Amino acid sequence: MQHKTMLFITLSGVIALAIWVAVLFRVELDRVRRAALDGAVIVKTAAGPIEYAERGEGIPLLSIHGAGGGFDQGLANVEDLVDEGYRVIAPSRFGYLRTPAPPSASPTTQADAHAALLSTLQVRQAVVVGISAGAQSAVELAIRHPERVSALILIVPGTYSPTSPVAVDHSRGSRLVFWLVNVGADFFWWAAEKIAPSILVRFTGVPPELFRRSSQADRDRVMRVVRSIEPLSLRFRGINLDSAPHLHPLPLDKITAPTLIISTRDDLFNTAPAAEFAAHSIPGAKLIIYETGGHLLVRRQDETAAALRDFLDAVNPNRQMDGPASDPDVQVRHHIKD
Repeated sequence: MQHKTMLFITLSGVIALAIWVAVLFRVELDRVRRAALDGAVIVKTAAGPIEYAERGEGIPLLSIHGAGGGFDQGLANVEDLVDEGYRVIAPSRFGYLRTPAPPSASPTTQADAHAALLSTLQVRQAVVVGISAGAQSAVELAIRHPERVSALILIVPGTYSPTSPVAVDHSRGSRLVFWLVNVGADFFWWAAEKIAPSILVRFTGVPPELFRRSSQADRDRVMRVVRSIEPLSLRFRGINLDSAPHLHPLPLDKITAPTLIISTRDDLFNTAPAAEFAAHSIPGAKLIIYETGGHLLVRRQDETAAALRDFLDAVNPNRQMDGPASDPDVQVRHHIKD
C-alpha cells in the first residue's frame, strides 16, 4: 500500500509539473507571438506584400536581418549602432513572419523586393545594412539597383568565398538545434533556452567560452538574440530558405557605393573569408576584422558603433559625432581597386 501511495504521489507530481510547464510555455509563446506581430505593417509592392517596420527620422537606412530574424531583428540589429539621425526601415525577408516566400525566392528576387519596398515608401536612396544571411540580398541590391544604395555596410556577411565557404557549426548540439529549427519546434527551443542555453548560444555562431567570459551585459545581449528567434513557427520557412543559400561569384566590382565590411576570426559561421573576399573585390571597400567576437560581435558593440559612425560621417560629412577609440587587437584594412 505504501509503495502504491508513493507511486501515486510521484505520478501526481510529474503530471502537475507537466501541466505547469505547458501553461508557462503557452503563456510565453503567446507573448512572443504577439510581440513578433506587433509594430509592423504589410504593404503591397510591385514585388508582392512585404512586412516592414520603421523607427526614427532622418537619412533612410534599410536594415536587412539575418537568419532567424524578421523586422524585429532588423530594428534591434542597428539599435545600438546608429544614432537618432536615421530613419531605419526594417523589412521581414521572404518567409519570415508575415512576408510570404515566392516560388522563385532567392537573394536576387529578394534584392528586387527591397527596391520595390523603397519605391513604395518613396525612398529614392538609402544606406543599406546587411547582416549575416541578409548580406546576400544587400550585395545584390547594390549590384542590381546601384542608384538605391548610398552606402553599403556588411556585417558578418554570409556571402560567397571561393576558398573557405560560410558554413553552419557542425557540433552535435548545433545539429540538434538545426533539426529543431527546421521542424519549427517552438517548445524545444523554449525548453533549451531554459535548460541548456549554451547550445543555442553556439547555434547563433558565438563560441560558448567567449560567452562565458563576457560581461553580464554582453551575455544578456546574446540571450536577447536567442529569445528573438522565437517563435520558430513564424520564422522557420525563412530559415529553411537561408539554410540552402545561393552562394556563387557575383560581379562585386560593379558595386559603386562606399562599402564597409566587418567580421570576426572566431565566428562559428566562418564569415571572415567571405568578408575578406568581398573587400578585395568591391572597389574602395574598407574591411574590419576583429580577432574575437563571434557571429554576434560579442564585446565589440562600442567599436562597431564607432566604426559605423566614422564611415557614415565620411559618407555624410555634415554629420559629426564623437565615439570610443578603436581596440588595438582589431585589424583594419583598406582595399582600393585600381
